[in-house]
Amino acid sequence: TQGEFTGIGISITMRNGFVTVISPIEGTPAYKAGIKAGDKIVKVDGEPTNDLRQAVKLIRGPKGTKVMVTIIREEAKEPIDFNLIRDVIPVESVRYIVLRPGYGYIWITNFRDNTTEDLVTKLEILESAEVPLKGLILDLRDNPGGLLNQSIKVSDLFLEKGEILAIKGRLEKNTKIFKAKPNSTRRDYPIVVLINGGSASASEIVAGALQDHKRALILGTTSFGKGSVQTVETLRDGYGLKLTIARYYTPSGRSIQAKGIEPDIVVKARFIDKKYKDDIDGGRTKEKDLKNHLEAKPDQSQNDQPQSEDNKGTTEEPEIDGLKSRFDRLKLEQLQSDNQVMRALDVLLGYEIFKGVNG
Repeated sequence: TQGEFTGIGISITMRNGFVTVISPIEGTPAYKAGIKAGDKIVKVDGEPTNDLRQAVKLIRGPKGTKVMVTIIREEAKEPIDFNLIRDVIPVESVRYIVLRPGYGYIWITNFRDNTTEDLVTKLEILESAEVPLKGLILDLRDNPGGLLNQSIKVSDLFLEKGEILAIKGRLEKNTKIFKAKPNSTRRDYPIVVLINGGSASASEIVAGALQDHKRALILGTTSFGKGSVQTVETLRDGYGLKLTIARYYTPSGRSIQAKGIEPDIVVKARFIDKKYKDDIDGGRTKEKDLKNHLEAKPDQSQNDQPQSEDNKGTTEEPEIDGLKSRFDRLKLEQLQSDNQVMRALDVLLGYEIFKGVNG
């Protein structure tokens, strides 16, 4: 939930059995040293990297300490050693770009302690542009959530009144309602929110609130369905017991848990593997697919839920190319090839056109 970490400044993933660099973060030790997207990390300080978690643990460390990263590169005949000095790496959770004059795109990667402040800064830039903001695309795809208070504040930026979220538990102390307050800056331009199966928790709170208040149109595929509140009770000998104490409900009373937020307009995922061509969300696992998941309603039995053959067993994530890294600069060309973003832009352009139509 913090806006920074200490390391060398790379975004990595597992690809074809290798820890692979998605992209170096501009201005960081890795970027300055010449590490490139597509480089495969085979060793860190001489120790082979067998999985992603191990690689991250080896790469990160205190500021000012040395680390040697060994990579193999497609055009290089021999492995390349990079001797780097770890540094503090700032992480932006909010990115923006102008798709065309008057139409902005903002991507929130997750909800950190400075997300609302960063979002306001980006909105003010778009709103004060030479061409006033006529429409906004708010991208919450693959946003796993984060801090609850930030999701409330982000929702409140676009709402003037009414309920944002209700947290309801069996005990009164676990029940709370969050309401919107009038803003000093009124934002009444149309908004399209993008979601998918990777949008969870805090993302679903924002999408659900804006959808229920008819403040935004939701486009994409059904979200993950993480709408429960947990707490950990401390036991003896260092053990703990994790308890679910409440559920999230949208302003209209919908439970997010296991059901997720359903889009107003369903548009298939950005990049879909061929073997998932008939799966509208690219083979993603949802909360409802997890064993022993919490149901949407307290009295609802898991036996009441039909299970299709597609949901049995484990689901393999398709190989996806062209993903935006949360550390990359946004590229207009990349977004123009993103069918969900372009569909959202079409909706906003259509709204502007219809405003001028005489009925």
